[in-house]
Amino acid sequence: MSHLEDGVKRKDIVLLSTADWDNPFWTNKQHVASELARRGHRVFYIESLGLRRPSASAADLKRILRRLRRAVAAPRAVRGNLWVWSPVVLPFQRYGVVRAFNRFLLAATLKFHLKRLGLRRDILWTYNPLTTRLVPLTSFGQVVYHCVDEIKAQPGMPAEVLEPAEHELVEKSDIVFTTAPKLAETRKAWNPNTHDFGNVADFDHFAKARAAVTTVPDDLATIPAPRIGFIGAVSSYKVDFQLIRFVAQSRPDWSVVLIGKVGEGDPWTDSAALAGLPNLHLLGPRPYAELPRYLKGLDVALLPNTMNDYTESMFPMKFFEYLAAGKPVVSVDLPALRAYHRLVWLAKSPEEFVKGIEEALRGAAAPLEERLALAQQHTYTARTERMMALVDQLDAKGDAAR
Repeated sequence: MSHLEDGVKRKDIVLLSTADWDNPFWTNKQHVASELARRGHRVFYIESLGLRRPSASAADLKRILRRLRRAVAAPRAVRGNLWVWSPVVLPFQRYGVVRAFNRFLLAATLKFHLKRLGLRRDILWTYNPLTTRLVPLTSFGQVVYHCVDEIKAQPGMPAEVLEPAEHELVEKSDIVFTTAPKLAETRKAWNPNTHDFGNVADFDHFAKARAAVTTVPDDLATIPAPRIGFIGAVSSYKVDFQLIRFVAQSRPDWSVVLIGKVGEGDPWTDSAALAGLPNLHLLGPRPYAELPRYLKGLDVALLPNTMNDYTESMFPMKFFEYLAAGKPVVSVDLPALRAYHRLVWLAKSPEEFVKGIEEALRGAAAPLEERLALAQQHTYTARTERMMALVDQLDAKGDAAR
């Protein structure tokens, strides 16, 4: 049972993530966990269980070693009401025997740690489409599936296993949240209690880009203006490298800046198309705390996504972050952004993409006040409040049934 404090229900939530807590680019998982904890719920955050098959890259090997070291440690408190746990699981989730072993090990160790911390199983809030193969849903009071990506469309994913497992998870969940219209459309066919809440942003954090006291980092400030840029995973299944190359070659007087790790989430990324361009600057990843400073130094913010099954079901987190920073946004024609066409330039071709940047540089973007007003409406605080209101309605229905 959840506890009542100050008339508000405080619940214990086991959050099954698909992202490690300390990933420099925070996703929905870390932000939602933080917001739930801030609201007074106790959150037990389980780091990624390794859906993608590991590669032989140094980054993957380093991550495996780091996880093995953490696996022998107790869950760590990272802030008030929030613990992070790195369980030991075998990779290669496409094999049934591996999933069976992981299910046994995960259940036993999860039970131990929850009991030791005195945490209840009020809610399982999961992002992992393999959840039904790894965790017994019936041991939790409620199951929330937060579908934020078409994970099976990512490189290296066992799609033949993920698709039926996710179908089962959606059907068995008490409520499903999605972040893009296409995700909502397909999941609602499996569970009518599906609700679409697009990705949002930490408005206050990215609004620092507009503050007079915020300075542009030296490594960006020394790059000639105008500077147009993208912040995020520089991976070929997300970013159209040929489009980036086209922009850089079309306008050699522009500086194209990419801030992020090459191959993040896709170690098989081939970045050869980004080589040999004097006005293309790959700065690598930067800490989340520093991103507003880098955004301040950009004249136009880009969403140069590859168009595929993954991105067509995606709402880019960067959209509202860019708007909160006060930057004009030029994007490829992502379906999830069409509802905001007045505030973003949506390009259907490389030539239109370049034209959109030209228009933004000459000041033809939507008024700043309108862009900021939209970003202020789409924050983690506001979205989490709406989601938890729907979760609380499940309680009310359950009480009525009893």
